[in-house]
Amino acid sequence: MSKSSQSPKRRKTVAIISKPGRPELREALPVLEKWLQQRNYAVVVDEESAAYFSASKAMPRTELATQSPDLALVLGGDGTLLSAARAVARTGTLILGVNLGTLGFMTELALGDLYPALEAIGKEHYIVDSRSMLSGALIRRGKTLATHAALNEVVVSKSAIARLNHFELFVDAEFVSSYRADALIIATPTGSTAYSLGAGGPILHPDVDAFLITPVSPHGLTHRPVVVRDTVKIEIRVKTGKEEAYLSFDGQVGLPARVGDIVRCVKAKHPTRLLRFQKTFFEVLATKLKWGER
Repeated sequence: MSKSSQSPKRRKTVAIISKPGRPELREALPVLEKWLQQRNYAVVVDEESAAYFSASKAMPRTELATQSPDLALVLGGDGTLLSAARAVARTGTLILGVNLGTLGFMTELALGDLYPALEAIGKEHYIVDSRSMLSGALIRRGKTLATHAALNEVVVSKSAIARLNHFELFVDAEFVSSYRADALIIATPTGSTAYSLGAGGPILHPDVDAFLITPVSPHGLTHRPVVVRDTVKIEIRVKTGKEEAYLSFDGQVGLPARVGDIVRCVKAKHPTRLLRFQKTFFEVLATKLKWGER
């Protein structure tokens, strides 16, 4: 094949995803976009980032996957990263989380370390953590009303302030238990350090092929968190009577659930691919949870 007939190398695309209300980004984002463009990256930003400066190309976060970005730079905290994962994980995008001063288990990189990290990425000097996600569906009378992915957890909770919800739990169609509780959490290993941890659930290493089922303030004292393989189908059947329940994904996307509804959770087809450089999972835990301090 002659040199002239070879296909030109595709420009890599970088998506920039930002947390609103961070004044330091008003100065940082234009510099970042220029730096990337000077190195021949195609750059697209979400509308939250475009609020800080006149970006060359902006679109809603939910549409970023149409650009098939090779890399997503997430500037914010874990909440921003959760939103980014739901937006671009299905395209196999590598995600780099940049922490802007909040408690972040997944956004370990400081803003001041961003450019050395980008140089390392250009040389392919990085480690990829593949994090499993949940796919949750709300089913009513046999019809699927909504399906969403979650990197941390799917939660069925109460909508009335003072009432317990009633749930029935099935794993691979086998009845497990009936719960009266404030909520029932289905968490990934990544989500084991989020809401589930506060409800008394164990910490799972991200490499564990499992999901975690954690009741929140259960009425029965013998109800404890349960760990299951991530190959199973988990179903929560809502038995709330006249009260509505509430279904949420990563605490960011939600919708009401009624008596008789089924919440079905399975492992999502695509994982979230997080970039890291040196820190291990246990080093991050030790830093964030202040383990080992004297």
